[in-house]
Amino acid sequence: MIFGVIQERKSPPDRRVVFTPEELVRLQSQYPEAKVKVETSPIRVFPDDAYAILGIEVTTDMTTCDVLFGVKEVPIDALIPNKKYFFFSHTIKKQLYNRKLLQAVLAKNIELYDHETIVDAQNKRLIGFGRYAGIVGAYNGFRGFGIKYELFTLPKAETLQSKDDLIVRLKRVTLPNIKVVLTGHGKVGMGAKEILDGMKMKEVSLDDYLTKTFTQPVYTQIDVMDYNKRKDGLRNDKKDFYAHPEAYVSDFERFAKVTDLFIAGHFHGNGSPDILTQSMLHAPDCKIKVVADVSCDVDGPIACTLRATTIAEPFMGYLPSEHKEVPYTHPGSILVMSVDNLPCELPKDASEGFGEMFMQHVLPAFFNGDKDGILHRAQITAHGQLTPRFAYLQDYVDGK
Repeated sequence: MIFGVIQERKSPPDRRVVFTPEELVRLQSQYPEAKVKVETSPIRVFPDDAYAILGIEVTTDMTTCDVLFGVKEVPIDALIPNKKYFFFSHTIKKQLYNRKLLQAVLAKNIELYDHETIVDAQNKRLIGFGRYAGIVGAYNGFRGFGIKYELFTLPKAETLQSKDDLIVRLKRVTLPNIKVVLTGHGKVGMGAKEILDGMKMKEVSLDDYLTKTFTQPVYTQIDVMDYNKRKDGLRNDKKDFYAHPEAYVSDFERFAKVTDLFIAGHFHGNGSPDILTQSMLHAPDCKIKVVADVSCDVDGPIACTLRATTIAEPFMGYLPSEHKEVPYTHPGSILVMSVDNLPCELPKDASEGFGEMFMQHVLPAFFNGDKDGILHRAQITAHGQLTPRFAYLQDYVDGK
């Protein structure tokens, strides 16, 4: 079996890669029957020479590969027919802008496996870049706070090399006694927590956060039942919330009244109530000054996330009184960071972490007969058709 690591061709450029040079060496050592090739790339965080020096073939011809690995969507004209592809296709939620991509995958008889569909038997995702989104998003939140209030200047994360570099820079700044609330305990939320703990910010309990005043910066990490409550007050537990999200409303207002910086690292399910509403942001006792929306659901549960910002221009201003975007220098604005491709700012760390997960959870399936069903569950297309698990996409493919 020949594995191929393809060049990233989507614009803006993405320097991440599924496998680092060292990981490909380990792959070939663990699975001697496998052969690997790397497509030449002018932008990849690991240059061609880093692969070649370790004896990995670097080439412009990937047609002999059986399985091709990428990160972002592959342009239609670059798809090689009759191959197996792994990449983030951004089609499984029926994204209109990628309908033609899925149509082309089917027309070219490609077996598509989306990184997002690689799950275990309990449908829990096994790989992703969420941790690094949280790491960079938290850093950007503090960077935005320093810029907004002219307290300190931090370099862009993309100019630094690793998470450790981000923490070193954050340790050098002096913060006022602000309060930071972090939502989420998944990969994104825990990635952001790595930054907060790395910079030695004091973590406090939810009750102390809401009721006490501190002489130093503090943070609290909250979960879904901390910021949602049932409308009728009859019960309040996760199982009920996930079964009946429509029966709940946001209870985040109590945090908005005492929070300076909100780092949003939660997962927001369909039907769940909005978390931070326009009315909360417009309330006279709202203290929020900066929102780092790592989850970045545009027009979603965080009212001030009006659009995705970019790595080049990561900050925008939100004017609560008019629910509109303004320059973040506007004195009445809340600074919002809503970059939707944060891991791109730490391509080396993100690539290393992603490859480790792929080696652990996915690669064995190619050599053990897929005994755990990893590949079977992840496969979106086969023989020019949608697989049964993804048959719900047929009307999307048909343009309906």
